[in-house]
Amino acid sequence: MTTTDMPRPVDTGSGRAVTRTRPRGTASGGLRRAVPATTLLWIMACLYGLPVLWFILSSLKPASDLFSYPLSLVPHNPTLSGYMTAWRSANFSQYFINTTLVCVITTILTVGVSCCTGYALAKYDNRWLKAFFICILATTMLPGEVMLAPSFLVVRDLGLYNSFGGIILPAVLTATGCFMFRQFFLTVPDELVEAARIDGARELSIFVRIMVPLSRPIMLTLAILSFQWRWNDYIWPLLMLNDPNKFTVQIGIQSIVGAQNINWSVLLGASVISMIPLIVVFLVFQRYVMNADINAGLKD
Repeated sequence: MTTTDMPRPVDTGSGRAVTRTRPRGTASGGLRRAVPATTLLWIMACLYGLPVLWFILSSLKPASDLFSYPLSLVPHNPTLSGYMTAWRSANFSQYFINTTLVCVITTILTVGVSCCTGYALAKYDNRWLKAFFICILATTMLPGEVMLAPSFLVVRDLGLYNSFGGIILPAVLTATGCFMFRQFFLTVPDELVEAARIDGARELSIFVRIMVPLSRPIMLTLAILSFQWRWNDYIWPLLMLNDPNKFTVQIGIQSIVGAQNINWSVLLGASVISMIPLIVVFLVFQRYVMNADINAGLKD
């Protein structure tokens, strides 16, 4: 028998489970890398959170304590009078209804139009579509104030002045939404679309049954952003609306401010009230944001 035919030694301990041990230093090395990043994130969270905390705590102070020296973060005599005065001095319930109606309709239309536009720009190879995409991106280089006058003239000539339609329609198509959906659909493998076409699926069916479910995280992300944009919008509703019964929340807060003096306690309370819907929307939908599996339906 040659040396190559020698039988291999039998592992006498084969019946026992073989345990694998991690190399020493792996866990400690990962911890050392995580500590600086975590520390930096906590520092940034404190830098961003401190002004917000000061803002909320200041809304609980009486007007006489807001500018007292030395300044204090925690209110000595917390009160909700600013909130109650703000709610009574303005028709906040109507403002909330108006703003919610505008935000919900605009958000739905914005997500739908941006999704269709982004899919066409990503999955159809046409030079005119590429030129159209460049034109869409070019609109982001213009300040919003430049577009106010021509947009106002167009909306006025369409007979939409002093109506919710005049606020909703100009805000439906956004370059940010089109760009987000286009970039996402570019990451979706073309093999998935080709396989559906081979199976006999039509273009509309591919878009509705495959692409729309895959883009749900992007849809929710844009929905949160669009809702926030429309809720905080002030200049355009101020130009379009002159009926107090159609005012949005931001215009309602501005109406609280006096011509010569400002009750800061009431203004801070009204501002915190206007923030509550945005916080609720974010907390409800945050777990869906940017959580996509673009390889769903594909085999390795």
